[in-house]
Amino acid sequence: MIATTLPWAMRTDKLVGSVIDSSTSLLASQKHDIVRFAMGSPAAETVPAQAFSEIASSVLTADAMDYAATEGDPALLDALLGYLDSVGEPTSADRLVITSGGMQGLDLACKLFVDPGDLVIVESPTYTNGTATILSYGGDVLEAPMDSDGLVVEALPELVERAGRRPKMIYVIPNFQNPSGTTMSLARRTMLLELAHAWGSVILDDDPYGLLRFEGEHIPSFPSLSPNDPLVFSVRTFSKMIAPGLRVGWVDAAPEARQLIVNAKQAMDTCTNLPNQRMIAEFIRRGYLDAHLRSLAAVYRPRKIAMQQSIATYFGDSLVTTDPEGGFFLWATLRGEAASISTQELFEVALAEGVAYIPGPALSVAGAFHDSLRLCFASSTPDRIDEGVKRLAVAVDKVVDARSGSSRR
Repeated sequence: MIATTLPWAMRTDKLVGSVIDSSTSLLASQKHDIVRFAMGSPAAETVPAQAFSEIASSVLTADAMDYAATEGDPALLDALLGYLDSVGEPTSADRLVITSGGMQGLDLACKLFVDPGDLVIVESPTYTNGTATILSYGGDVLEAPMDSDGLVVEALPELVERAGRRPKMIYVIPNFQNPSGTTMSLARRTMLLELAHAWGSVILDDDPYGLLRFEGEHIPSFPSLSPNDPLVFSVRTFSKMIAPGLRVGWVDAAPEARQLIVNAKQAMDTCTNLPNQRMIAEFIRRGYLDAHLRSLAAVYRPRKIAMQQSIATYFGDSLVTTDPEGGFFLWATLRGEAASISTQELFEVALAEGVAYIPGPALSVAGAFHDSLRLCFASSTPDRIDEGVKRLAVAVDKVVDARSGSSRR
């Protein structure tokens, strides 16, 4: 008899996918104009395509088309070490491994540290791809609250006591968090390091946005606060700083973990894309990265302000947001009569009106935050932001009117 079912591995039950990444395909299938607040991507006009075109002609030689060393091309490792030292984040070559984007860094961390049934603390809300990775390795996710100073670290001991076991890992996005835009305070970073050492827990320090500060004061990173700490596993990427299509990032981890990281990576992709490593190395070597980051700050701050102003204009007090000092995102929460709307229910109406966002429940394993949504201000011009917020207000009105029969404005 011919088998009629596939012999799935048990882990497939934990492969939940990503609402954020799925939105790319959904939006590509739409035929009408859509203001895209959903994907967290750099603005297309800020991508240094001309610089990379010039660099490509000099670095994309025949040897750049070969396999690379799994741990990373020496040219990029050297350039990265120098750059990190220049921005006050010094590290050493025996701690670095180049990855195929930030997501591979998260996967490597979970592969090394998360066994089925292990407790992993995450911020709530948080990056859905991060929790999807944790779940794919069988981790038990424990959501912890956030406020304007990031993860409420003070709440963790009670949560852990109620869970009846110590966490194996604590997953945090400390700077301009995705999706909330908030930044963890210095006091809480210090407290989290103390708790991690008391529990023997790895801090998975996911920081794609730390160099995208456009106002406020720099807060030291976990590696700066606790140099060479074996319990700090840091994941970084060039995706948000330069362009996501490059698929190049890095991890900074304990030297004793490096060979295991290399072994795990050799079972994934053998090595990170060498042509792109060479181009990024030259981009850094020529001093372009500093200037590029300054130009991004000059673009993103006005866009954040434009989005906040448009929300005030079209929503008044019925939509409140966080106030990030960098990064890509506002976390918006409905108030008043509109608060009864599920942002998942609202999404279809908003999409029909020509605006897309990420609904709050997609950013919580428990499906919380029905009254909230993530808005990316980075990838749209102020005029498009205004149009998108206007369309969102129309969509909210339509859903409220359908329920009550009367307009709120």
